[in-house]
Amino acid sequence: MTEPVKEEEQEKELDQSASAAAYRPAAVDQDDRRGRFWSKRRIPAGLLAAVVAAVAGMLLYDVAAVRADRPAMAWRQGIADRLERWPVDNTWVLVGAGVAVLLGVWLLVLAVTPGLRGLLPMRRDPSDTDVRAGLDREAAALVLRDRAMEVSGVQSVRVRMGRRRVGVRAVSHFRELDDVRSDMDAVLGAGIRELGLAHPPALSVVVRRPAKKG
Repeated sequence: MTEPVKEEEQEKELDQSASAAAYRPAAVDQDDRRGRFWSKRRIPAGLLAAVVAAVAGMLLYDVAAVRADRPAMAWRQGIADRLERWPVDNTWVLVGAGVAVLLGVWLLVLAVTPGLRGLLPMRRDPSDTDVRAGLDREAAALVLRDRAMEVSGVQSVRVRMGRRRVGVRAVSHFRELDDVRSDMDAVLGAGIRELGLAHPPALSVVVRRPAKKG
């Protein structure tokens, strides 16, 4: 009997109510599940293509010049001389190797991930399966924030819209916190369903009192 009493006293001291919402993502047909939008990544691809083309062009020209019994380009001779003098465990050699590895890993990540994290895929219209729609995460968060502000007793709301979970933190200046949180669970649960997302996220709501001044 002592543990419930302690929990009640702690809840009174914190003067807040927090819970995971009763709303759970509705089941979505497998045919309606679509992956994220893939970014075209024109800028990284263009920069990489330009660098590769420039380096390949210089190497091809230098090889052709050497084949024609002409001296190699000064920059290649300089690099060969430096690499010949520098040991493998040299600091700058290790730094250069590390930068090259990081650049390669970054390019691999770009190649295997879709990108466009700020765009949430929406359900397709069964009558028009050739059209894909997406919803901006910030716009979705703004819609849910406006819905939450309509709940009686809510003073301010912060919404963090993720791909798998929506985190909502609200401040209530009157009404019972549990009642406010319950109303927000219902309103935001309906709001998430109305967004028409292909992968509806779960919902977590935290309601508290305003910070005491002084």
